[in-house]
Amino acid sequence: MGIAGDIVIIVMAAFIGGVIAQRLRQPLVLGYILAGVAVGPYTGGVTVSGIHEIEMLAEIGIALLLFALGLEFSFKELKPVKNIALIGTPIQILLTLIFGFCIGMAFGWPWMQSLWFGALISLSSTMVLLKTLENQGRIGTLSSRVMIGMLIVQDMAIVPMMIILPQLNDPAVGLPLLGIAAIKAVVFLLLMIFVGTRLLPWVMKRIAGWNSRELFLLATVAMGLGIGYGTYLFGLSFAFGAFVAGMLLSESDYGYQALSDIIPLRDIFSLLFFTSVGMLFDPWFLIANYQMVLFLVVVIMTGKGLIFGGLSRAFGYRNIIPLATALGLSQIGEFSFVLARVGISSGSITLEFYSLILTTTILTMFFTPFVSGLTAPLYTLRNRWGKPYTFQTINLPDESLKDHLVIAGGGRVGKHIADVLQRIGVVFVILEFDSRRVEQLKSFGFPIIFGDASQPVILEAAHIEKARLLLITTPATVVARAITTLVKKNHPDLHIAEFEAALEFTRQALLHLDMPVERIQQFTDDIRHDLYRP
Repeated sequence: MGIAGDIVIIVMAAFIGGVIAQRLRQPLVLGYILAGVAVGPYTGGVTVSGIHEIEMLAEIGIALLLFALGLEFSFKELKPVKNIALIGTPIQILLTLIFGFCIGMAFGWPWMQSLWFGALISLSSTMVLLKTLENQGRIGTLSSRVMIGMLIVQDMAIVPMMIILPQLNDPAVGLPLLGIAAIKAVVFLLLMIFVGTRLLPWVMKRIAGWNSRELFLLATVAMGLGIGYGTYLFGLSFAFGAFVAGMLLSESDYGYQALSDIIPLRDIFSLLFFTSVGMLFDPWFLIANYQMVLFLVVVIMTGKGLIFGGLSRAFGYRNIIPLATALGLSQIGEFSFVLARVGISSGSITLEFYSLILTTTILTMFFTPFVSGLTAPLYTLRNRWGKPYTFQTINLPDESLKDHLVIAGGGRVGKHIADVLQRIGVVFVILEFDSRRVEQLKSFGFPIIFGDASQPVILEAAHIEKARLLLITTPATVVARAITTLVKKNHPDLHIAEFEAALEFTRQALLHLDMPVERIQQFTDDIRHDLYRP
């Protein structure tokens, strides 16, 4: 069957690998890579014959990965952690690049190979981290927002790396070409901004008006890949054009719909890409070089951990956040595979060096859930043996908090609740991390703890174990879920009023619809019974 048979083999192997990874609570990408190893040329058994053709299809997977990344990118996501994301991440990439370069030179590698090594290990894995945080129930915590913000900027950095690094093979020739490429990139971006802000929204609006989901999907793919191919003809990276197309489309009214439609197609082609990565993995290389590989795994994860942890502290984050960031981002990322493939195609790195990077990357990804899982016990151990962290508290009563209310979130809702409680003389404390809100709440004389309510140490400072009630007023669902999960785990008897706001909204809506009060009361009582019974 030729390439059709190869695709069937890959999909079946990837399904089995994905199931195994899911059962082991590992990211699916590891299952896909292991599936590629199984059907690759080094392991025998069922083997894909047309590896080159699969690699050609995998190029589309790379473009769709970056196209979807452009669609998902939003400066709003970086706003809460903008300083460490936009300033700290470039510093981290530079420091890690220098760190990797020094490792390569210590091993006696050529300077160009050492430079590529530093660039490859400077990226961390978005897929692995998100899966790890999800399994640990830490999505929505401040530490997770810091890490995700840095990962977004890291993922963006892959685009200039793919353009710049291949040009350094011959600096005398490459640097002038790099300057020409930079001019081309600026011209292309200006052209795309003009087209993207004027033509693309008009086209998508017309197509969306025809109410054909198939045609809308086809238009989305055509724009992403078509602009990418146009960029390639322009003398720039195919993937770079796809990324720019995604960013431009994300600013239109149809960005979310385009993203939801493109994700299944992206996942299928990404499957081909990560499986093709696994096909180049040589298990015999790991056996022959296990000492070298394990040494690199330990050195890289330790070095990156120190860099991330140090930067977190340098940007003013304290408590558990530097430790969580250090352990969570110490692996090498999946976009390093993309960059490494560029290195092979441009002749910048050898196949043996690629095998070393591939093997090391897979092992760092595999160890991440276990390493990141040490965050809580190590933090507890640090507090037990070291000096406890101090917290900024404002207007707290002199006596110890007891039988009080804890308000997680000092936004508009939390402020109104605090105002009522203060008037009637009920003891309470607000947990808020936004410094602007803290200053506003401080002016009203409210008792405040400046910190992230999803962190155990902040809840301990609020004497959550002595509280009568926890009110979660934060509008972010993932943050509310993280707080709820943490409190229910450590203090299962504490009542959490997180459902009442939604019930009140529902009650007001039903009253507006002139539904009898008796029926509304019966409805809300039934809902409360179902929600609070567990």
